[in-house]
Amino acid sequence: MRVRNWDDILRDVIESDADPGGWRAVGGDRAGGIGEDMYIAHPGVGAFQLKTYAKNPLEVDGVGTQVARRIDDELEPLFPDADTGGLFGVQEPVENEDTARERVQELETVVETHADAPTTPDALFEDVMDALESPAYGPMEFDHHDRPDALDDLTGTFEEAEELLETEFEDLVDETVERGFY
Repeated sequence: MRVRNWDDILRDVIESDADPGGWRAVGGDRAGGIGEDMYIAHPGVGAFQLKTYAKNPLEVDGVGTQVARRIDDELEPLFPDADTGGLFGVQEPVENEDTARERVQELETVVETHADAPTTPDALFEDVMDALESPAYGPMEFDHHDRPDALDDLTGTFEEAEELLETEFEDLVDETVERGFY
């Protein structure tokens, strides 16, 4: 198991050739200290664990690793399904101004179409993610103030990865956080 920067893990997600709408995630507060824990998974790619914290409102830092190469029957129920209520998406910055204009035009068309026709929030979200060419999106269970049960279950399932990431994450926080409250 190789611990890497959290951006590198997201790069793996972005560069996978998996169905963008097939991703699922679980996240919440870290069990101890500052930051968040998150697992992101796709049946065809596997599962990744991330530990992140906001250094400031514009900068996030963290570590992660791939914890499973596939989603088996044991892991499947730990990730949310479409009825969970929360959604997430991974975005890449646009490459240039022309691409940004094209995506804005596509997004305007999606919003206008959904405004003029009966629709559902899930259909709007999926069409927006398609218009923005999101490489990964789907249902997410996330608690901003606590830890979802599924997050604790995943942490228990991947105890070895949790211990290794926790050590690396604590070192990262100690190196970069000069002041603040825990």
